[in-house]
Amino acid sequence: MRRTRVLTAVLALTAGLLAGAPPALATGAPKVTLAADTYTWHNARIDGGGFVPGIVFNRSEKNLAYARTDIGGAYRWSEATKTWTPLLDSVGWDEWGHTGVVSLASDSVDPDKVYAAVGTYTNSWDPTDGAVLRSSDRGASWQKTDLPFKLGGNMPGRGMGERLAIDPNKDSVLYLGAPSGNGLWRSTDSGVTWSQVTNFPDVGTYVQDPTDTTGYASDNQGIVWVTFDESTGTAGTATKTIYVGVADKDNAVYRSTDAGATWTRLAGQPTGYLAHKGVLDATNGYLYLAYSDKGGPYDGGKGRLWRYATATGTWTDISPVAEADTSYGFSGLTVDRQHPGTVMATAYSSWWPDTQLFRSTDSGATWTKAWDYTSYPNRSNRYTIDVSSSPWLTFGANPSPPEQSPKLGWMTEALEIDPFDSDRMMYGTGATLFGTEDLTQWDSGGQFTVRPMVQGLEETAVNDLAAPPSGGAQLFSALGDIGGFRHTDLTKVPSMMYTSPTFTTTTSLDFAEANPDTVVRVGDLDSGPHIAFSTDNGANWFGGTDPAGVSGGGTVAAAADGSRFVWSPAGTGVQYATGFGSSWAASSGIPAGAVVESDRVDPKTFYGFKSGKFYVSTDGGATFTASAATGLPSGDSVRFKALPGTKGDVWLAGGAADGAYGLWHSTDGGTSFTKLGNVDQADTIGFGKAAPGASYQTLYTSAKIGGVRGIFRSTDMGSTWTRINDDAHQWGWTGAAITGDPRVYGRVYVSTNGRGVIYGDTSDTGGDDGGGTGPTPSGACTVAYTVTNQWTGGFQADVRLTNTGSTAWSGWSLGWSFPDGQTVGQLWNADWTQSGTAVTARNVSWNGTVASGSSVSFGFTGTWTGSNTEPTAFKLGDQTCAVA
Repeated sequence: MRRTRVLTAVLALTAGLLAGAPPALATGAPKVTLAADTYTWHNARIDGGGFVPGIVFNRSEKNLAYARTDIGGAYRWSEATKTWTPLLDSVGWDEWGHTGVVSLASDSVDPDKVYAAVGTYTNSWDPTDGAVLRSSDRGASWQKTDLPFKLGGNMPGRGMGERLAIDPNKDSVLYLGAPSGNGLWRSTDSGVTWSQVTNFPDVGTYVQDPTDTTGYASDNQGIVWVTFDESTGTAGTATKTIYVGVADKDNAVYRSTDAGATWTRLAGQPTGYLAHKGVLDATNGYLYLAYSDKGGPYDGGKGRLWRYATATGTWTDISPVAEADTSYGFSGLTVDRQHPGTVMATAYSSWWPDTQLFRSTDSGATWTKAWDYTSYPNRSNRYTIDVSSSPWLTFGANPSPPEQSPKLGWMTEALEIDPFDSDRMMYGTGATLFGTEDLTQWDSGGQFTVRPMVQGLEETAVNDLAAPPSGGAQLFSALGDIGGFRHTDLTKVPSMMYTSPTFTTTTSLDFAEANPDTVVRVGDLDSGPHIAFSTDNGANWFGGTDPAGVSGGGTVAAAADGSRFVWSPAGTGVQYATGFGSSWAASSGIPAGAVVESDRVDPKTFYGFKSGKFYVSTDGGATFTASAATGLPSGDSVRFKALPGTKGDVWLAGGAADGAYGLWHSTDGGTSFTKLGNVDQADTIGFGKAAPGASYQTLYTSAKIGGVRGIFRSTDMGSTWTRINDDAHQWGWTGAAITGDPRVYGRVYVSTNGRGVIYGDTSDTGGDDGGGTGPTPSGACTVAYTVTNQWTGGFQADVRLTNTGSTAWSGWSLGWSFPDGQTVGQLWNADWTQSGTAVTARNVSWNGTVASGSSVSFGFTGTWTGSNTEPTAFKLGDQTCAVA
């Protein structure tokens, strides 16, 4: 189910207001207002949707738990709401790979501390090295140490672990197992600096596929877990005994008994397998190991469970089934810390008919299964499964026995019993995070209940988005791995993904602008049609007919009235059809692989783009003609859209840093394009409801403007832009799709590559994206200036301005001078200028009114050299403010 996540990331990442004439396009210095807090951000609820390879409970504080995902960041459990809180939304565009989390560790000595080892790919797809992030506030904020090598949160073997571990007796000591032959690394200063453990004898040997020339499946999976024996140390001194798992079938486990000074291969160990997990029961003196013949998370043909007695060195095969009866590897492994003789494991790669969970209450001497055959193919389950909170987990399937729907899972590499509650267990799958709160029913002969425990954890890769102007659907999404959804309520989980057919990945979708009941989607499917249609606003679907040669979805466009479609599938050239695709004909004049879109007014006009050329068809897609427009991006990392309501109004975004890159606008159907001079780079373009008083629709883009990467909005045809996200809400890579809502001013839908569909709503009711000021206020004022974070050469500060006078302000302008020549780099919730050391911050359109006794706040980041002395004098216009 998760293979397409790799492909999605690689393909995506290579790469007049009221009346009269429209305003001139900005060509000079950009005016950018960083008005971040005007927006509140949420997920369009899907709940899950991706692989959860790791779950970590803190061993000293009840209800403190974390989950890691392969491309969608890390999360912290909130017991009060039974939801997950995302922790890595601050990862920015340039370091998108840091949304992949290869390992996570929670400090049992100081539970406020948590660490994450981040990086998505170890090959060339990821442009940045890995890093270790450290937090002293449970992931609310992070500091980063860059590593001199890459990490692979979405690489083969990512379900093994945990590769990152904290010494339970001396928490300033951490170990990190590295891939790609980079060995074992150690920090002795709480993760601030790292150095290689040069005397560790084995960097790993196992690769999934040595013949893979991309470097993905041929990467050495390296050091895969680190486990401390806490009984061999005392508080404040380093733990003496440490076990390390290595991706080496002949030498899978090493041990140090002198706090890492020396290392030896553990004598007598089994060979021929990889140790996915090593979990220690220090109470009884057992190290449990889950073995597989492959690295996972998809593969595994054989597996074993072993128990190592730490005092005697005795190895015992405690596998619950004979080796000849396994067709899967073992990976998920956990010990009940309240009753250490209770052990559980998973058959992670048992795809058919289902995954299997194993449980022992006598340290592995005997086992029971979550389900057994009665008389084949009938099953008897020790559990019931309730997916009413995420009903799509049935995948609309009605399989024949022994398969059941919903499944207990697949890719079940993460499994943890709550160390404070024997009844609570969580485990990850390829699509969600399941759990139970009555696990011990298993032992008493009853049935335990499995439910999704995933709300707040959103882990889908988004390929396309569309918001229709009418109908029951608020939003259509095209997603990797689970197809996509029709949202009628953004706050509720849809009952089912698109079915009839169910694509593994939807690559593109569209609706007829003048008839939104007509919807089309295309995608990937192992067997069956690659195109589907709906005539009831996406509620129900039927498959179309593929032309010869189609191997994948590509892009698709619906005519404005829904009378015809143009499709650019993978595997063959561009095609067109009247009606619902029962018969296709090849389009001429346009190359295979072109991106296609439709004019939103003229049903016979379609557009295409490929390798720097823009193409136009005026006969319903039968023939295309290359436009004479020049200066467009030469590559294929381009997305464009035609504006609803105006024929021939086209916006095009894309490019690459080594060539043309930005945002272009055409008002003549692509005959010519004008590049916006105030946009440095742009990767998406979308339209939403016009601002009050404006006639032109609001523009949205994921772009770099004024040197700042972010999500931007313009209410004046791109003359000025407002950044509407902030540094805490960046979501890594957001370059696949964006759209505004045609029914709600200010609402924007943002695609992510692993954090699902993000939507934002504004508190701004006006259309002045340039900010502005009202009359200069008078009366008393107080300023509180606080440096909230400082690092070498940089800092962040918050400023709170309070109206202590007797009358309201209808606009404000606050000035100060920096004592040490500091420079503002980025400021939010206010417009600003700086001349020398003097800074002036002015209200933006939504926060100019400040009642008596009320406050307004803004923040900024800046640079400093030498000293960072806080300013002590502030003026509101001509009025000197008191300093709090």
